[in-house]
Amino acid sequence: MELRHLRYFSTVATELHFGRAAEKLHIAQPPLSKQIQDLEAELGFELFNRTKRSISLTPAGQAFLVEVTQIFQQLDRAIDIGKKTSRGELGQISIGFVGSATYNILPVMLQQFRDRYPHVQIELHELTTDRQLIWLREGRIDVGLIRPPVIGIDFASQIIFQESLVVALPIDHHLARLDTIELSSLATEPFILFPRQLAPGLYDPIIAICQAAGFSPQVVQECIQMQTIVSLVSANMGVSILPESIQEAQRQGVVYKPIVASFGTEKLATIAIVWRLNDDSPTINGLLDLILENNRF
Repeated sequence: MELRHLRYFSTVATELHFGRAAEKLHIAQPPLSKQIQDLEAELGFELFNRTKRSISLTPAGQAFLVEVTQIFQQLDRAIDIGKKTSRGELGQISIGFVGSATYNILPVMLQQFRDRYPHVQIELHELTTDRQLIWLREGRIDVGLIRPPVIGIDFASQIIFQESLVVALPIDHHLARLDTIELSSLATEPFILFPRQLAPGLYDPIIAICQAAGFSPQVVQECIQMQTIVSLVSANMGVSILPESIQEAQRQGVVYKPIVASFGTEKLATIAIVWRLNDDSPTINGLLDLILENNRF
């Protein structure tokens, strides 16, 4: 039994006329009648009561029609799901992100992706840059929002967000009244930073601009999360240099000051999207197309 036999039966059962059914199916009437007879022989029961003037469904034919109709409805649904999945409109995507991305790119990216692909399930994982690359290699996430550089020949990446650095100070710090901060004025201050291995692409520029100002930061505390760094600054544990979007955290007891521009701090903090090379998932490609057509958020 082939699917076309069920299609022939369904059409004849709907029309209850072999001539009209044959026209609708674009075949001659005698071959259609023969196909129905062959189907009945294969099934072992009659589908139609036939007279010279009319045909009607037998009780078995009526029951069979109900099931065949459901088969075609399920088939249409399967075809629709297949088409949508092939276009990336259905499925699931697992996204890794550094915590600081929640202050800038991530909310906008997720909103735009949901607007375009409302039926794709999104799974989110807050991970450090180094952890994301491990998970990406293991297939536990599909894409990552990281602090570049990206190390690994099996990855592709694209910078999608850039921002300046700011100094984070306790609100009662003696430099807090200034409009901008000369980095050299921080030479003797205790610093709170994150470990270099977590995001060398952000850590190294911070150290470089401090060294250009004539000093190396005196790091008294390392923290994995930027929000923790801000909390410790508010507790007068030290100062820090962070991406300007951290101001969205709105932590009490902290003020943020621009760095004097002569040190070239503009757009030193970057976020890149990274994915596995040769990954042909339509859902992943849909996200990448959305991001790259915007160039950045």
